[in-house]
Amino acid sequence: MMPIQAPDAAIVNAVKPPFWLLAELTYRCPLHCVFCYNPTQHAAVQDELSTDEWIRVMREARAMGAAQLGFSGGEPLVRDDLEVLVQEAHRLGFYTNLLTSGVGLTEPRIKALKEAGLDHIQLSFQDSTRELNDFLSSTKTFELKRRVAALIKAYDYPMVMNVVLHRHNLPHVGTIIDLALEIGAEYLELANTQYYGWAMLNRDHLLPTHEQLREAEAVVNDYRTRIGSQCQLLFVVPDYFEERPKACMNGWGSVFLTIAPDGLALPCHNARDLPGLKFPSVREQSIADIWHISPGFNAFRGETWMKDPCRTCDERHKDFGGCRCQAYLLTGDAAAADPVCSKSPDHEKVVSIVRAAAVRTADEPARSADWQPLVFRTDRNSRALSAALTLPDIG
Repeated sequence: MMPIQAPDAAIVNAVKPPFWLLAELTYRCPLHCVFCYNPTQHAAVQDELSTDEWIRVMREARAMGAAQLGFSGGEPLVRDDLEVLVQEAHRLGFYTNLLTSGVGLTEPRIKALKEAGLDHIQLSFQDSTRELNDFLSSTKTFELKRRVAALIKAYDYPMVMNVVLHRHNLPHVGTIIDLALEIGAEYLELANTQYYGWAMLNRDHLLPTHEQLREAEAVVNDYRTRIGSQCQLLFVVPDYFEERPKACMNGWGSVFLTIAPDGLALPCHNARDLPGLKFPSVREQSIADIWHISPGFNAFRGETWMKDPCRTCDERHKDFGGCRCQAYLLTGDAAAADPVCSKSPDHEKVVSIVRAAAVRTADEPARSADWQPLVFRTDRNSRALSAALTLPDIG
């Protein structure tokens, strides 16, 4: 490990330790979801951390005070050492969560994960029907996911079912809830698409209308009334339809520490796409130094970086100026106010994008010469995008 300057005591005392460690074990994944939040250049990330390197990361993060650990990807089950990592995380005292598509979760593996001490499993579906689930992931996995759901319940796990919502499956939200009830999910996370990574590339295909959102939310509220505590329904409205930004990651570098498959340490899983910021690697610096003194983690901490209107806004202590990645994608400036905020001078860009979604129709490809087809998350597409990344027009 390369020696670096010891952390300044004042900085160490001012910054609280991370609470949540997100271990993105790999970007490899058997699914090809059009809304995946992984970076579009994921195929260029080849040199994954070894088992020993991940164990060192977990030990250092736990020593700092991190308490929750999510194993994510890609698909974390493609790592043969997942059980070893879970066992060590359990020994260290982490509360562990596996975020999975279910592909690869066989009975021998779930038995081994249970014995290793895994606490929680979050299982993703793409829709309530085989046809759309398999289309959106470009795989035949719907029936497999149902079998995995049965395994999760058989091994007495609390289960969160996760479905990313967008214009193609929002009309099915009622049958999605029915599926969650059928498979015995304690929680159903209906997370409307947030537009980063592959979802940003496919935004024109995925962005719903105000009417779709209103109708879906009404269905969710009706189910909440009828089913009570049988299954808790979490409905997350997409940022583009809000008047105020969310407190992204509960503040930059304040709660969440993400480690990418190649060891890059990030304040959020999309931050590696921000230009002009250099993020450290766990192969070169300790977790403590990364968290406290690295320029990337300190870039948007506090308020000194803020421009107006954020600098003088009474809500800056609640939303921290919103999402830095979203600000960059929509304005080209990561230090700008998040344009989803109605106070942002760039808010009209978001309004225009939402307005365009309302008039988009099935004959759009025939009417628009610049209409782009869906881009599936594949290694081939990722390699092409690494050479020449093309995002939707931010206007």
